[in-house]
Amino acid sequence: MQGVMGVTGVMGVMGTAAMVGSGLTAGVLFCVALSVVPALFALPPDRYVQTHKLVGRNYDPTMPLIVLTTAVVDVVLALVTPGTAPRSLFAVAAVLMLGVSVVSHLCNVPINRRVKALDPAAIPRDWMDPRPLWRRWHLLRTVLAVLALTVNAVAVVLT
Repeated sequence: MQGVMGVTGVMGVMGTAAMVGSGLTAGVLFCVALSVVPALFALPPDRYVQTHKLVGRNYDPTMPLIVLTTAVVDVVLALVTPGTAPRSLFAVAAVLMLGVSVVSHLCNVPINRRVKALDPAAIPRDWMDPRPLWRRWHLLRTVLAVLALTVNAVAVVLT
């Protein structure tokens, strides 16, 4: 690939991939925080469970792939990019993207599974509404994603 595109071309493609991946992640999570979460909070429990099952269907297989691929691209860029500052920034972006993944998989996904296991027509009387906790974890991963995008942007500019 290096012979066809040259080192600069490969670095440009990888930098673009890091920007697209972190931008998609930050954009999706920001959109969910800004619009979807308030809408879910406005619903009664049965409608919330029903809607939650519908909303997450296409995010679940797609977002982990985007987040983890972006983290890998950032790791590669941290290893091969010339210059200490851009390399360090790509490493930081990789850690931030991995943070998004960790928060998602260890915090939000278990809550999602519990909600999806509920029958909307038979919400238990002692049901603990997971929305406040889910929102806190979601806001954390949104902040991590926006930081990753920002760090990737600075790193790309410096390369």
